[in-house]
Amino acid sequence: MRNTENVFHLAIPSLNLDDTVGFYVSKLGCKLARRYADRITLDFFGDQVVCHLSQKIDLEPEMYPRHFGVTFKHKDDWDRLVNLAKKRELPFFQEPTRRFQDLVEEHWTFMLIDPSNNILEFKYYLDPHMMY
Repeated sequence: MRNTENVFHLAIPSLNLDDTVGFYVSKLGCKLARRYADRITLDFFGDQVVCHLSQKIDLEPEMYPRHFGVTFKHKDDWDRLVNLAKKRELPFFQEPTRRFQDLVEEHWTFMLIDPSNNILEFKYYLDPHMMY
């Protein structure tokens, strides 16, 4: 089982590492852990995202089936990120919205799109038991 000593790892393509650093570090606020000629490693909200230089990006991205992100336990954290994304003019793939209203899985969500067309989703469930 996962504990706080373990970190989830995800590798994604990056068309341009400078643009990727600009999006994730300068605008989204992630920490740059390492940079090499062919990849960067990020502290993405406590987990590891490695962006590998690649020409194989999705030219017509769709939110399903492939996206990644963070599910926040506290609404204030979700709200802060929405406000940061708007203030820093990050590109929204999907504006903030409420899904499954009045159902147990009701949640707030929004999606961003990075410079390499990777889609990021950020969610907050009203019932914290629905995070998993």
